[in-house]
Amino acid sequence: MTPPAPAPLPSSPPSTLREGGSEPARDLGRVGAAGARRPRAPSLGRKVVVGALRWALLPAVTFALGAVASGRRAEATPEQASPYAMLGQLGRVLVHIENSYVDPVDRTRLVDGAIKGMVEELDPHSGYLRPEEWKLFQSDTEGRFGGVGIEVDGKDNELVVIAPIEGSPAERAGIKSGDRIVSVDGADVRGQGLDKVVKRMRGAIGTKVKLGVRRDKQTLTFELVRETIHVTSVTHKLLAGNVGYVRIKQFQEGTHGELLRAAGKLRAEAKGGKLSGVLLDMRSDPGGLVDEATECADEFLGQGGIYSMRRRGQIIEEARARSGGAFADVPVVALVNEWSASAAELLVGALQDNKRATVVGVNTFGKGSVQTILELPMGAGLKLTTARYYTPSGHAIQADGIHPDVVVEAGRTPDAPQVTREKDLPGHLPAEGSQGAGARGSGAAPTAGDAGAGPAVSSDLARDVPADPAGSSDVVLRTGYQILMVEVQKRPAR
Repeated sequence: MTPPAPAPLPSSPPSTLREGGSEPARDLGRVGAAGARRPRAPSLGRKVVVGALRWALLPAVTFALGAVASGRRAEATPEQASPYAMLGQLGRVLVHIENSYVDPVDRTRLVDGAIKGMVEELDPHSGYLRPEEWKLFQSDTEGRFGGVGIEVDGKDNELVVIAPIEGSPAERAGIKSGDRIVSVDGADVRGQGLDKVVKRMRGAIGTKVKLGVRRDKQTLTFELVRETIHVTSVTHKLLAGNVGYVRIKQFQEGTHGELLRAAGKLRAEAKGGKLSGVLLDMRSDPGGLVDEATECADEFLGQGGIYSMRRRGQIIEEARARSGGAFADVPVVALVNEWSASAAELLVGALQDNKRATVVGVNTFGKGSVQTILELPMGAGLKLTTARYYTPSGHAIQADGIHPDVVVEAGRTPDAPQVTREKDLPGHLPAEGSQGAGARGSGAAPTAGDAGAGPAVSSDLARDVPADPAGSSDVVLRTGYQILMVEVQKRPAR
C-alpha cells in the first residue's frame, strides 16, 4: 500500500530580523523561519502529516520488534543490505563516547545533535528543529508572537529601529524610528547577531523587558511588557495616476486576506473607484506559505498555470488560476531584487510566464525547493526538502531564480553586504530543467537600466513611498512606475 504523501511546504531563506514586525532579513547562512505550505483543503492538513509520520515510524518499529506479517515472521535482512546497519554503528559510537569521553556527557544532547547533523547534511533548507526552534518557527509562519512590536534592521553593528508597529508596546512607550538598541535587560547587544538580539527581545506574553536605546547623544531606558504582536505582511498606498502600490513583505497566515483588504481600500481611494494599474513590490520578500502565495498570484490572473511541483522527475502537483481575480484586469509591474525568494519567486514567475506583469530589478535569489514540515514527538519538528517547483512554462527556479524583463541594479555602497544567492550556499540542490531568460520562451534579452545610486529597499511602511515615484531616489521603484504608466496610457482604467 502506498503511504500518504506529506503536504509539501516550501521554505524561504532563513530570517533573523523580526522582533515585532520587520520582514525577515537577509542573513542567508542561518537556519531560521522557513515558510510552510498548507494544502488548499485545510481540514486535511493535520491528518496528512500524522498519517505520514505514522507510516514513517512503522519500519523502525517493525525492525525493532521482529514483527510478524501475514502470520509469518519476516526473514532476516543481510546486515550489509539493511537500512538500519548504520544505527548499530551510531550505537557503538555512542557507547564509546559515554564510556571513554574525558567528561561525562548528556546522552539526549548527543543523539539530538546526531539527528540534526544527519538532516542538515542533505541541503541548506532541510533541518531538524529542536523544541525552542520549532516554537519560533511556528510563531514566524503564523505572524504572531510575544514581543514589543519593533521593526528593526542592522546597521554599523547596531540594531536600528525602522519603525514601531502601530499600537504596540514600543509605540506607546515612545520608541521612534532611527533609535538604536544598545542593550536588552542591561546586557550590551552591540555587535551581536540580529537573530540573537531578536530572540532576547521576544518572550512570554506579560513578561517585562528593558531596552536601552541611544537617541542622538543620549541613552534612554524603556521598560516594556511583551504582548501578542501581529506582523502585517501587506502594505499599500495610492500613487499618482490612480496606481495602486502593493508591497508583500512575506507570505504568512492571512496574507491573502490582507491583499484583498488592500485592494478594497485602494479602490475606495481611487478616483471613480477604479485603479489604472498595480505596482507590486516583492523586493526582499523571502517567501513563506506557498498556499498564501498561490492565492495571491490568483488575484492577478484570470487563467493559466501558477506553478508545478516535481519530485524525482515526476509532476506531483499543479496549481492553476481561477477567473475573477481582484487585480486581473489591470496592468502590473513587479519589482524584485536578489532577496526575493521562494514563494515570492513562485508568484512573480507565474505573473511573468502568463504575461501579466513586467518584472523589473535584478535576478532573484533562486530558492526553488519545497520543504515538508512534520511535527515530531517531544516538541520537535522536521523540515525536509521533498520537491522542486517550476513556473508555468517549465522554468526551474532552483539555483537560477527569476530573470527580470528590465534589469535595474541599484547602486551599492562599499559597506553593503555581499550578495549571496541560493547557488552560493554550500550543499544547495543543483539546478535542473530550463534555465535563464530563454526559459520564458520570449527569446528577448532583458533590457539593462542605468540605475545610478539609490537606497536599498526599506522595511518601513508604504507611507514612505512617494505619491509620485517618478522623482524618487529609489531607481527600481522609479523605473517600475514609469514603465507601468506607459502601460496605463495604452488602455483606460476599468
